[in-house]
Amino acid sequence: MAHQLTQKERMLLEDQKKHEEVCIQKYRTYAAQVQDSQLKQLLNNYAQQEQQHLDSINQMLAGQIPSMIQGQQGQQASPTMTAGTQPGGAANQQDAMLLNDLLMTEKYVSNAYNTAIFEFTNSQMRQALNHIQKEEQQHGEGIYNYMNAHGMYNPQ
Repeated sequence: MAHQLTQKERMLLEDQKKHEEVCIQKYRTYAAQVQDSQLKQLLNNYAQQEQQHLDSINQMLAGQIPSMIQGQQGQQASPTMTAGTQPGGAANQQDAMLLNDLLMTEKYVSNAYNTAIFEFTNSQMRQALNHIQKEEQQHGEGIYNYMNAHGMYNPQ
């Protein structure tokens, strides 16, 4: 049975759809630009997860509960980052700039999901959005862990 979306729910999902498309594009583009193979793999993994998010949003726009709710996808923990796998210098600064952009993007997208979750009338759809938001937060954590391990982000 298809769920009838409210006008506001549809509008919020259309926003999230655009956000996911931007995330996919950024992760794919940046993965092709970074030097470190570990980072390249991390960004490509996140691009695949963002594609799953987009697929879920499209299912929701069609009034369907995304399949992720039936069988929760296996969560990959953020990979443990090893320090010193990449020399300092221009490449490191370039990667740091790209990662800062991704971190800002994830903060924004996660916040947008938070707003959407509160607006949904169907609890299964809320669960689906919450699941996606949790993965966005894990992406942020993985990026932060990489940056911290490579001297790109030093919390004081």
